[in-house]
Amino acid sequence: MISIIRKLKSRLYFGVASYFRFFANIQLQRWHPQIIVVTGSNGKTSTLHLLKSVLGNQAHFSDRANSAFGIPFDILGLKRTTFKKTEWIKLFFQTPGRAFKSPYPQKIYVVEADCDRPYEGQFLAGFLQPWMTIWLSSDRTHTQNFDRLVGRSRRFQKVESAIAWEFGHFLAATTNHVIVNRDNPEIMNQLSRTQAQPHLLSLKDISDYTISPTGTSFSYLRKRYNFSYLLPKVFGYSLMATIYAAQILRLAAPGMAKFELPPSRSSILQGVKKTTIIDSSYNANLASTRAILEMTSKLKTRRKWIILGDLIEQGQSETADHLGLIDPILANSPQKIILVGPRLRRTVYTPLVKQIGSDNVISFLHPRNALDYIQAHLQGEETLIFKGARFLEGIIEHLLAHPKDVAKLCRREALWQTTRRRWEL
Repeated sequence: MISIIRKLKSRLYFGVASYFRFFANIQLQRWHPQIIVVTGSNGKTSTLHLLKSVLGNQAHFSDRANSAFGIPFDILGLKRTTFKKTEWIKLFFQTPGRAFKSPYPQKIYVVEADCDRPYEGQFLAGFLQPWMTIWLSSDRTHTQNFDRLVGRSRRFQKVESAIAWEFGHFLAATTNHVIVNRDNPEIMNQLSRTQAQPHLLSLKDISDYTISPTGTSFSYLRKRYNFSYLLPKVFGYSLMATIYAAQILRLAAPGMAKFELPPSRSSILQGVKKTTIIDSSYNANLASTRAILEMTSKLKTRRKWIILGDLIEQGQSETADHLGLIDPILANSPQKIILVGPRLRRTVYTPLVKQIGSDNVISFLHPRNALDYIQAHLQGEETLIFKGARFLEGIIEHLLAHPKDVAKLCRREALWQTTRRRWEL
């Protein structure tokens, strides 16, 4: 029964999305830009914003639109604002006319493309027909949607291969250039599907990586790049890909001085009692959370508190993925570990208590309780590291030294404000 419901939802999802894709394709043919697709499990947004710092107004960017619905909406100039079901009626009627609007003036379209579910890569790749694809990561994300493709009688023997195959549709559809992470075996297994010229990147080519409480620096090709964000070493793939893309596009050597990340992606914020908040609460899976924890393990601060939310939508790999966080958590030598959500309580709480004691590991099901604990126990000058689901941005909001910095947090839309109020945040 569950399988039937999933199939029905999937068919409805792409059936409805096809309506918007049909009219978006009319607009795309009238516009006819040079399309650069940025895809992968993690690092897409970072790469898109690095490209934005280099290309500026030479390109149109699909900011905050990366799905089978979001990308056609972006091409058509449509945007969901209220997130109410009735809004779809308005969007349906607006769509045909938007197919014939004046195209964007830019001749390059940089589009972030995700594969949250089977068929999404194929659905988008055949539509976009990229001139260039940048694919830097392939990990266990949204695995619950791919579990049904894996098994003895199924096409794939492991979920990582099913996910990589879906991303690989972008390689297959690319006409000229693909820039890929050669350190990832799953990506390399898909490379034979493309006829485009491959450009291979390895993190070994980053000659120096330095992190401090004020930012991060990378050395690549005898040049140093400094960023005012705390960035994991894997960000180096995004950096190298952007430099490669700039060379292919015959742009001047990129300085990336205008680089900015969207909210809650490794942001550094001032907290109450002279605390430092590292906010990476926008999303989380095993690979991205490990990357953040490995990054902060190199950060020399007096007292670290790690506040983690559940990894969600991990399907059959859920337990293993949560257990995979234990070693990088401990590598930080944290003073406090605060776990928020039932998955973390069920999987990692007891192993962590056995390692460092119950006084240092605290588990909460509700983010409001976690906030109350933090406010009651902060001494001052701690570094608070946030990563994961369960509305961690709602906790951070109440810990900011400057209330105006709430604009720097993710999920500010009215829908999320209402949801957080229901969670007493």
